[in-house]
Amino acid sequence: MKISTKGRYGLTIMIELARKHGEGPTSLKAIAREKELSEHYLEQLASPLRNAGLIKSIRGAYGGYILAKEPSEIKAGDIIRVLEGPISPVEGIENEEPAKQALWIRIRDAVKDVLDTTTLEDLKHHQDDHQQDAYMFYI
Repeated sequence: MKISTKGRYGLTIMIELARKHGEGPTSLKAIAREKELSEHYLEQLASPLRNAGLIKSIRGAYGGYILAKEPSEIKAGDIIRVLEGPISPVEGIENEEPAKQALWIRIRDAVKDVLDTTTLEDLKHHQDDHQQDAYMFYI
């Protein structure tokens, strides 16, 4: 399973809004500038996040976006599902032999567990103090 730029940048938007939660609206322009991302692309991602009830838009000269809920109430899985669709490591697992089907289900459940137990509150407080070894798994 690979998370596209939609999911990655959507998480970026949401983490930045969580970091500024309670301080008023944050513009996508500010996030784009700070993170060196395309403002236009972030605007495209904001629409489904708003439609899903995860963020609210505030109009006006000092407008922007705010979280629609507390950071502790929004899970990474909520964001990924809105932007990427259902979480599944492979398509058509019902056509696989039982042993492989069981493996794909275990992988899916493990990914879901991580996404559904990680909140924006967790992510906004994450510090890169101790560098973790990065592992790349190709399935």
